[in-house]
Amino acid sequence: MSALSVDPPASHGQEWDDLVRLWEETDAPEGCKVEIIEGIVTVSPTPANSHNSVAQRVQRQLYTVIPEDWGVYQTLAVAIPSRLGMFIPDLVVAPEAALDEPGHYIPAAAALLVVEITSKSNANHDRIEKLHGYATAGVPLYLLLDSWHSGRPTATLYGQPRNAMYRALDTVKYGEGLRIPAPFDLTIDTGAFPAG
Repeated sequence: MSALSVDPPASHGQEWDDLVRLWEETDAPEGCKVEIIEGIVTVSPTPANSHNSVAQRVQRQLYTVIPEDWGVYQTLAVAIPSRLGMFIPDLVVAPEAALDEPGHYIPAAAALLVVEITSKSNANHDRIEKLHGYATAGVPLYLLLDSWHSGRPTATLYGQPRNAMYRALDTVKYGEGLRIPAPFDLTIDTGAFPAG
């Protein structure tokens, strides 16, 4: 992962606008993920096959329970200007209407569920900065699939965001089911998730 730093402009609004412009103009190789994390533009390589396998398995399960006017998106950026963040979750569930506005991202507050699947090189971003970012934005549910958790891979569902913090609703080891509450009412089967 590489990072580009930006000298902070005079005002927060201007700083955000400059970061978004830099983010939009970053010429990264095809398939790389370009995000703004804590005010730093980062470029991550294409995810590993095991990472993509987990994403498609979760996406397939989510589509069995969501309404027709919601989507599950793999490359949708979500903006959190107050934390100088532009994240691209591995999966984001949002109403299709949230994408009616022009541009390349939606406000994170429009997301109903975000899913991050850790990679060895960026696990702490998913565990710390993104956890606080999504909570700050008020995303109702954050599912962290952590193949690199010390000991054994885990799935943790966070919810009830308040004061930039989530409550951990449940944590299971891969191989166990993880219940996602209403409006999803779904038990994610982690048994087939590859570790690492």
